[in-house]
Amino acid sequence: MNAIAKAIDTLNDVFGRIIAPLIAIITLVVLYDIGLRFFTDRPSDWAFDITKMLFGAHFMLMAAYGLRHHVHVEVDVIKRLLSRRKQAVLDIIGYLIFFAPFMWMLISLGWSFFMRSFSRGETTYGMVSIPVYPIKGVIFVTAVLILLQGIAIFIRAIQQLREERT
Repeated sequence: MNAIAKAIDTLNDVFGRIIAPLIAIITLVVLYDIGLRFFTDRPSDWAFDITKMLFGAHFMLMAAYGLRHHVHVEVDVIKRLLSRRKQAVLDIIGYLIFFAPFMWMLISLGWSFFMRSFSRGETTYGMVSIPVYPIKGVIFVTAVLILLQGIAIFIRAIQQLREERT
């Protein structure tokens, strides 16, 4: 089971390290839009929509990486006061009661949002119609990556309980 958790960690690490530097491309698009506004007194027709979508995609795709490195919001003040065994039990209960149902909902709804958008050829409004389905596909991909990372945390909590018994 430890090999599964390590494989999930590696996947999210590699994926996060690939996605993180893409913020530079988003920055270049924003700078282009700012320059165009400054020099021509007119924004581009596509840059604002693209940056909105790219920022959203970047934020979502980095969520599993954040969960992997424990930079997510958690009630650490209370949790740190507990023994390692109680922390593991709290993780197991929390991931079963709250995390798993939410991730199932996000995966199923994310997939249906993506498929509906893709089948209709959904685009943004305006002169430049940018496809929306890739961003809605990111919702599904993000949910799968976060679920995998949650499984790795769950596996580690079970291992912690086993170690406490011996």
